[in-house]
Amino acid sequence: MDLKQHINTDKLPAHVALIMDGNGRWAKQRGKERIFGHENGVEAVRDTVKAAADIGVQYLTLFAFSTENWCRPHLEVETLMDLLIQAIGNETPELHKNGVRLQAIGDLESLPELCREKLEEAIKLTANNTKLVVTVALSYSARWEIVNAAKKIAEKVASKTIHPDQIDEEMVHSVMETASLPDPDLLIRTSGELRLSNFLLWQVAYTELYFTPVYWPDFRRQHFFQAIIDYQRRERRFGKLDNKVAVTKNNF
Repeated sequence: MDLKQHINTDKLPAHVALIMDGNGRWAKQRGKERIFGHENGVEAVRDTVKAAADIGVQYLTLFAFSTENWCRPHLEVETLMDLLIQAIGNETPELHKNGVRLQAIGDLESLPELCREKLEEAIKLTANNTKLVVTVALSYSARWEIVNAAKKIAEKVASKTIHPDQIDEEMVHSVMETASLPDPDLLIRTSGELRLSNFLLWQVAYTELYFTPVYWPDFRRQHFFQAIIDYQRRERRFGKLDNKVAVTKNNF
């Protein structure tokens, strides 16, 4: 069954974030090394990006590599970086052709030089595309991001550029890695794990969460569409009451 026909394009999440989890376990089930799962996860990324663009999602943010991932075995990290370089080189022409803009967030200075160069080239090439913005989180952690944001604001206060009383949510947003993006409407995590793993902690305050047991290498457009359909069944109140509920002092 084609789930796309059940999606209401007038009620799409503008921004979908994705924690792409389960590559290692997927590979282990097949008696392979973890990197085999990462290699096969590239197809899932390709299919998900196409699905998002196909239905009109405006922003897609992918958690590709966390700061904690640097603690993995050296060979795995090294191979992951090589795979990232290869994927950027292979996928960028198609992304550009389809009007997808690529950008990245995270501690990019910690990435290998060649990886940074390829990433910068892809970002520059696709900078004017408007079909879909794909943001890749690399060497990223939400706590790292929040600490950096606090430092930037502290510097403004110390230089007397701003007064502490001027600090509000809008200002905090403006110094986050995702300053150019709206907060995610929907966050999808694969592999059955039920946690955020230090991803976009500030931004997901009112994001709808969707967890699927599907391992990332098996994730395809139909799984993405199922998440969108589930999202569209929900009522987002942002802490407020349903419009159907009459609020009077007699209710209390």
